[in-house]
Amino acid sequence: MKVLVAYSSKYGATEGIAQRIGEVLSRRGHEVEVVRCADVDDATGYDACVVGSAAYMFNWRKDATRFVKRNAEMLATHPVWLFSSGPLGADTVDKDGNDVLAGAEPKQFAEFEDLIHPRGRQVFFGAYDPEGISGRDRIVVWMPAIRDLMPAGDYRDWAAIEAWAGSIADELGAPAGRAPEKEPT
Repeated sequence: MKVLVAYSSKYGATEGIAQRIGEVLSRRGHEVEVVRCADVDDATGYDACVVGSAAYMFNWRKDATRFVKRNAEMLATHPVWLFSSGPLGADTVDKDGNDVLAGAEPKQFAEFEDLIHPRGRQVFFGAYDPEGISGRDRIVVWMPAIRDLMPAGDYRDWAAIEAWAGSIADELGAPAGRAPEKEPT
């Protein structure tokens, strides 16, 4: 199958997740293209799509939302999975005992449920390097209340990302005439 992994990433953490998903799908025998949402005008020609974006304040980046809306007719008739990255830190539950990843779902997940009927949705922890922040974001992240909410570090769970991508590959099945490579151990 020809699979598009389309992503929107502001500082690179979500791009890294998209690249890893693409690597797993490719190892499993699929033809994969990993491309920024803003660089894909038309998603026809793909058999399946994985679409992801960084989320800020419970919202996907605009170019990812535009990509889904622009390609909704095609996406609704093909296997599609959605992912998001954003929460920072090592805690999997918040102070009230709620699942951090479930609580960080962007509003677009619910919005796109009826529009394109994704087969799966997943939120992953993100990464934050304060040295890489630029422009207006730099001013915002130096505010004491924001600094406390944004611990620096790479919190991406690569094993969880690879397992999720593997489940997508399982659902897509092995491409005809091509044996998938074995996963590294």
